[in-house]
Amino acid sequence: MNTKRFRLFAAALALGSMSAFLPATDASAQAGKPAKALVLNANDAMQFDKKEFKVKAGQKVKLTLKHTGKFAKNAMGHNFVLLKPGTDLQAFASKANMASSTEYIPKSEAASIVAHTKLIGGGESDTIEFTAPKKGTYTYICSFPGHYGIMQGKFIVE
Repeated sequence: MNTKRFRLFAAALALGSMSAFLPATDASAQAGKPAKALVLNANDAMQFDKKEFKVKAGQKVKLTLKHTGKFAKNAMGHNFVLLKPGTDLQAFASKANMASSTEYIPKSEAASIVAHTKLIGGGESDTIEFTAPKKGTYTYICSFPGHYGIMQGKFIVE
């Protein structure tokens, strides 16, 4: 080890930190905390298999939506849309109904969405990664026309 590197290494040890020698990566990865893996299944009976998730504020989340049914996405498509608190579900759903060209994710409502998957059909899945927002209770829905009324749940951030 050359003298300059040795001094830098010694200084890092004295300060109790080796971060100067680690590659720059995501903060949660440096802390050794992998993303919290969540799986949400949706079926041809317009049902999510979970009505609630709990995560920590700022935690990395890796959510996989699986369509366990057989119908194609144009007949029985499903997605996961995590909405900000205070979002008017009925108004959001009305706009989503008109957004077939964007897989029922209305561009005009982008500010109300925390995260969303793509629209999937029977046998398909989609995985997204995002950082859990601040503490609160968030609603998630399927925004396919007519689904939000029964396909929804709570995403609780502690």
